[in-house]
Amino acid sequence: MKQPEDPLSGDALVKEVCRRIRVARSYWDAHNNAACRGERDRALQLYNTLTNEQKAQIPQVLRVWLRYRSEKYFGRHRTPPGSQKRAKHGKRKR
Repeated sequence: MKQPEDPLSGDALVKEVCRRIRVARSYWDAHNNAACRGERDRALQLYNTLTNEQKAQIPQVLRVWLRYRSEKYFGRHRTPPGSQKRAKHGKRKR
C-alpha cells in the first residue's frame, strides 16, 4: 500500500495545483467528464488551502477555468453523476 506523502507547501503546492488544473483541462478536452470532475475536485481542494499570495502565482487562465468555467458544468446546480435518468414518457393520447 502506498504510504501517505508529506503535505505540500510553498512553491511545491502551487506547482501541484497548476498541474492538477492542467490535467483536469486535458480530461475536459478529451470529453472524459468523470475523470475531469475528480481531478477538478482535487485541484479545488488544494487551491482552497493556498494563501492569497500563492493564488496570485497561479496563471489567470488556470484560475478562471477552475473557478468559473468548470463551475458552469460541474457546479452544485448540475445533476450529479450516476443519477437516474428521467423516466421516458409514453405517447400521449389526443
